[in-house]
Amino acid sequence: MNRYATVRAALAPILISAAGAAAAHPGVDGGLHHGFWAGLAHPLTGLDHLIAILAAGFLGAALGRRGWLIAAAFPLAMLAGALLAVGGFAVPTIEPMIAVSLLAIGLLIATRTAIAGPAAAALVAVFALFHGAAHGQELAGATAALLGMLAGTTLLLALGAAFGRGVRARGAWWPRATGVAVSLFGVALLVPLLAR
Repeated sequence: MNRYATVRAALAPILISAAGAAAAHPGVDGGLHHGFWAGLAHPLTGLDHLIAILAAGFLGAALGRRGWLIAAAFPLAMLAGALLAVGGFAVPTIEPMIAVSLLAIGLLIATRTAIAGPAAAALVAVFALFHGAAHGQELAGATAALLGMLAGTTLLLALGAAFGRGVRARGAWWPRATGVAVSLFGVALLVPLLAR
């Protein structure tokens, strides 16, 4: 198998999964997320949200001791976005911003860009606001579900950070490959949105 065939084989699952990535978005489940456990599972129901949260945790691992800033900023901003949506505020360009979040966070991971902890936390907080707005439209203000969503998000951030530490210990190539994969997934989501 030549190098290009290997790349195509690696990208195929990303591109195929992009078509179903909107499963966690408004209207798909008919508003069935109402309890704590449903909210806890909700970040797992859309591949775009799942990968973005894991990638934010991964980025936090690169910050070392300042990684807690991302671990705090992401869930809080996500809650703010959910509450805005529940309150009837129409957050614009949710879908494109979710795709851009994957692209940007992936690029930060891939390029190993030295970014200060507060700046990284502010960036992921902006993106988390849009992720939260998408979730808030479905959770319809159910307090238990929102708390579950926050718990699930926090667990996924911790999992992403643990994965990030493990991958970074294997050498520089693995974080770069991970970041490229996340960015390409973002591109796969963004291109159809821009073509509309």
